Amino acid sequence: MARAVKIESGFAEVGAGEWLVGHGQPAAFFGAFRRLRRKGWFLRDRAALGSVRIGGRALFSLAAAPFLTHIPCAAPISAVSSKVLVAPVEARTSAEVFKPIPMSIRGSFATTVFEHEWVIMATRSRTARIAVEDGETLSVRPDSAVAWTGNRPTGFCAKLGLVDMLLPVAPREMMLNFHGPCTVWIEGAKAPGRRMEAGRRIYGV
Repeated sequence: MARAVKIESGFAEVGAGEWLVGHGQPAAFFGAFRRLRRKGWFLRDRAALGSVRIGGRALFSLAAAPFLTHIPCAAPISAVSSKVLVAPVEARTSAEVFKPIPMSIRGSFATTVFEHEWVIMATRSRTARIAVEDGETLSVRPDSAVAWTGNRPTGFCAKLGLVDMLLPVAPREMMLNFHGPCTVWIEGAKAPGRRMEAGRRIYGV
């Protein structure tokens, strides 16, 4: 029997049990609360997701990403781990680090696979669900990708500049190509920032 979730006023409300959650969650809860240690040596999504046990009801919401999307997991769903808000802990089956540039960590991010129940995604903007037909290719900015079904996307960059070769960040024009048949959930893209600012964030200066 599927576990219930209610979405209202920008919050996802769930009942007692163990839940896979984004860091800093839940926002509020009734009853007992315990943060659990996730077991396993190679949890590729450990940096983005934690596990909690709730004794009563709990409310989940993220101020920086106020739009919630409920995705049923009738088929395997690959979700960007950092955008997962809450899901039943048993819904997760695996995780991996997706590398748009093969053999490079530039632009890489963790994805979590869900094959049961559902997952609630938290995004900066509303999401769109796009069906990609067999033989079609949908190109998506990496920061806009939320979740998808079907085959893994491939990275594509039409042009690499000198700065792209020197800094350990994804090239500005990098795209993810989703090849149908598949379904892709996307959100609005971030406004591009100055590359020097990106370099300062990475090097901590």
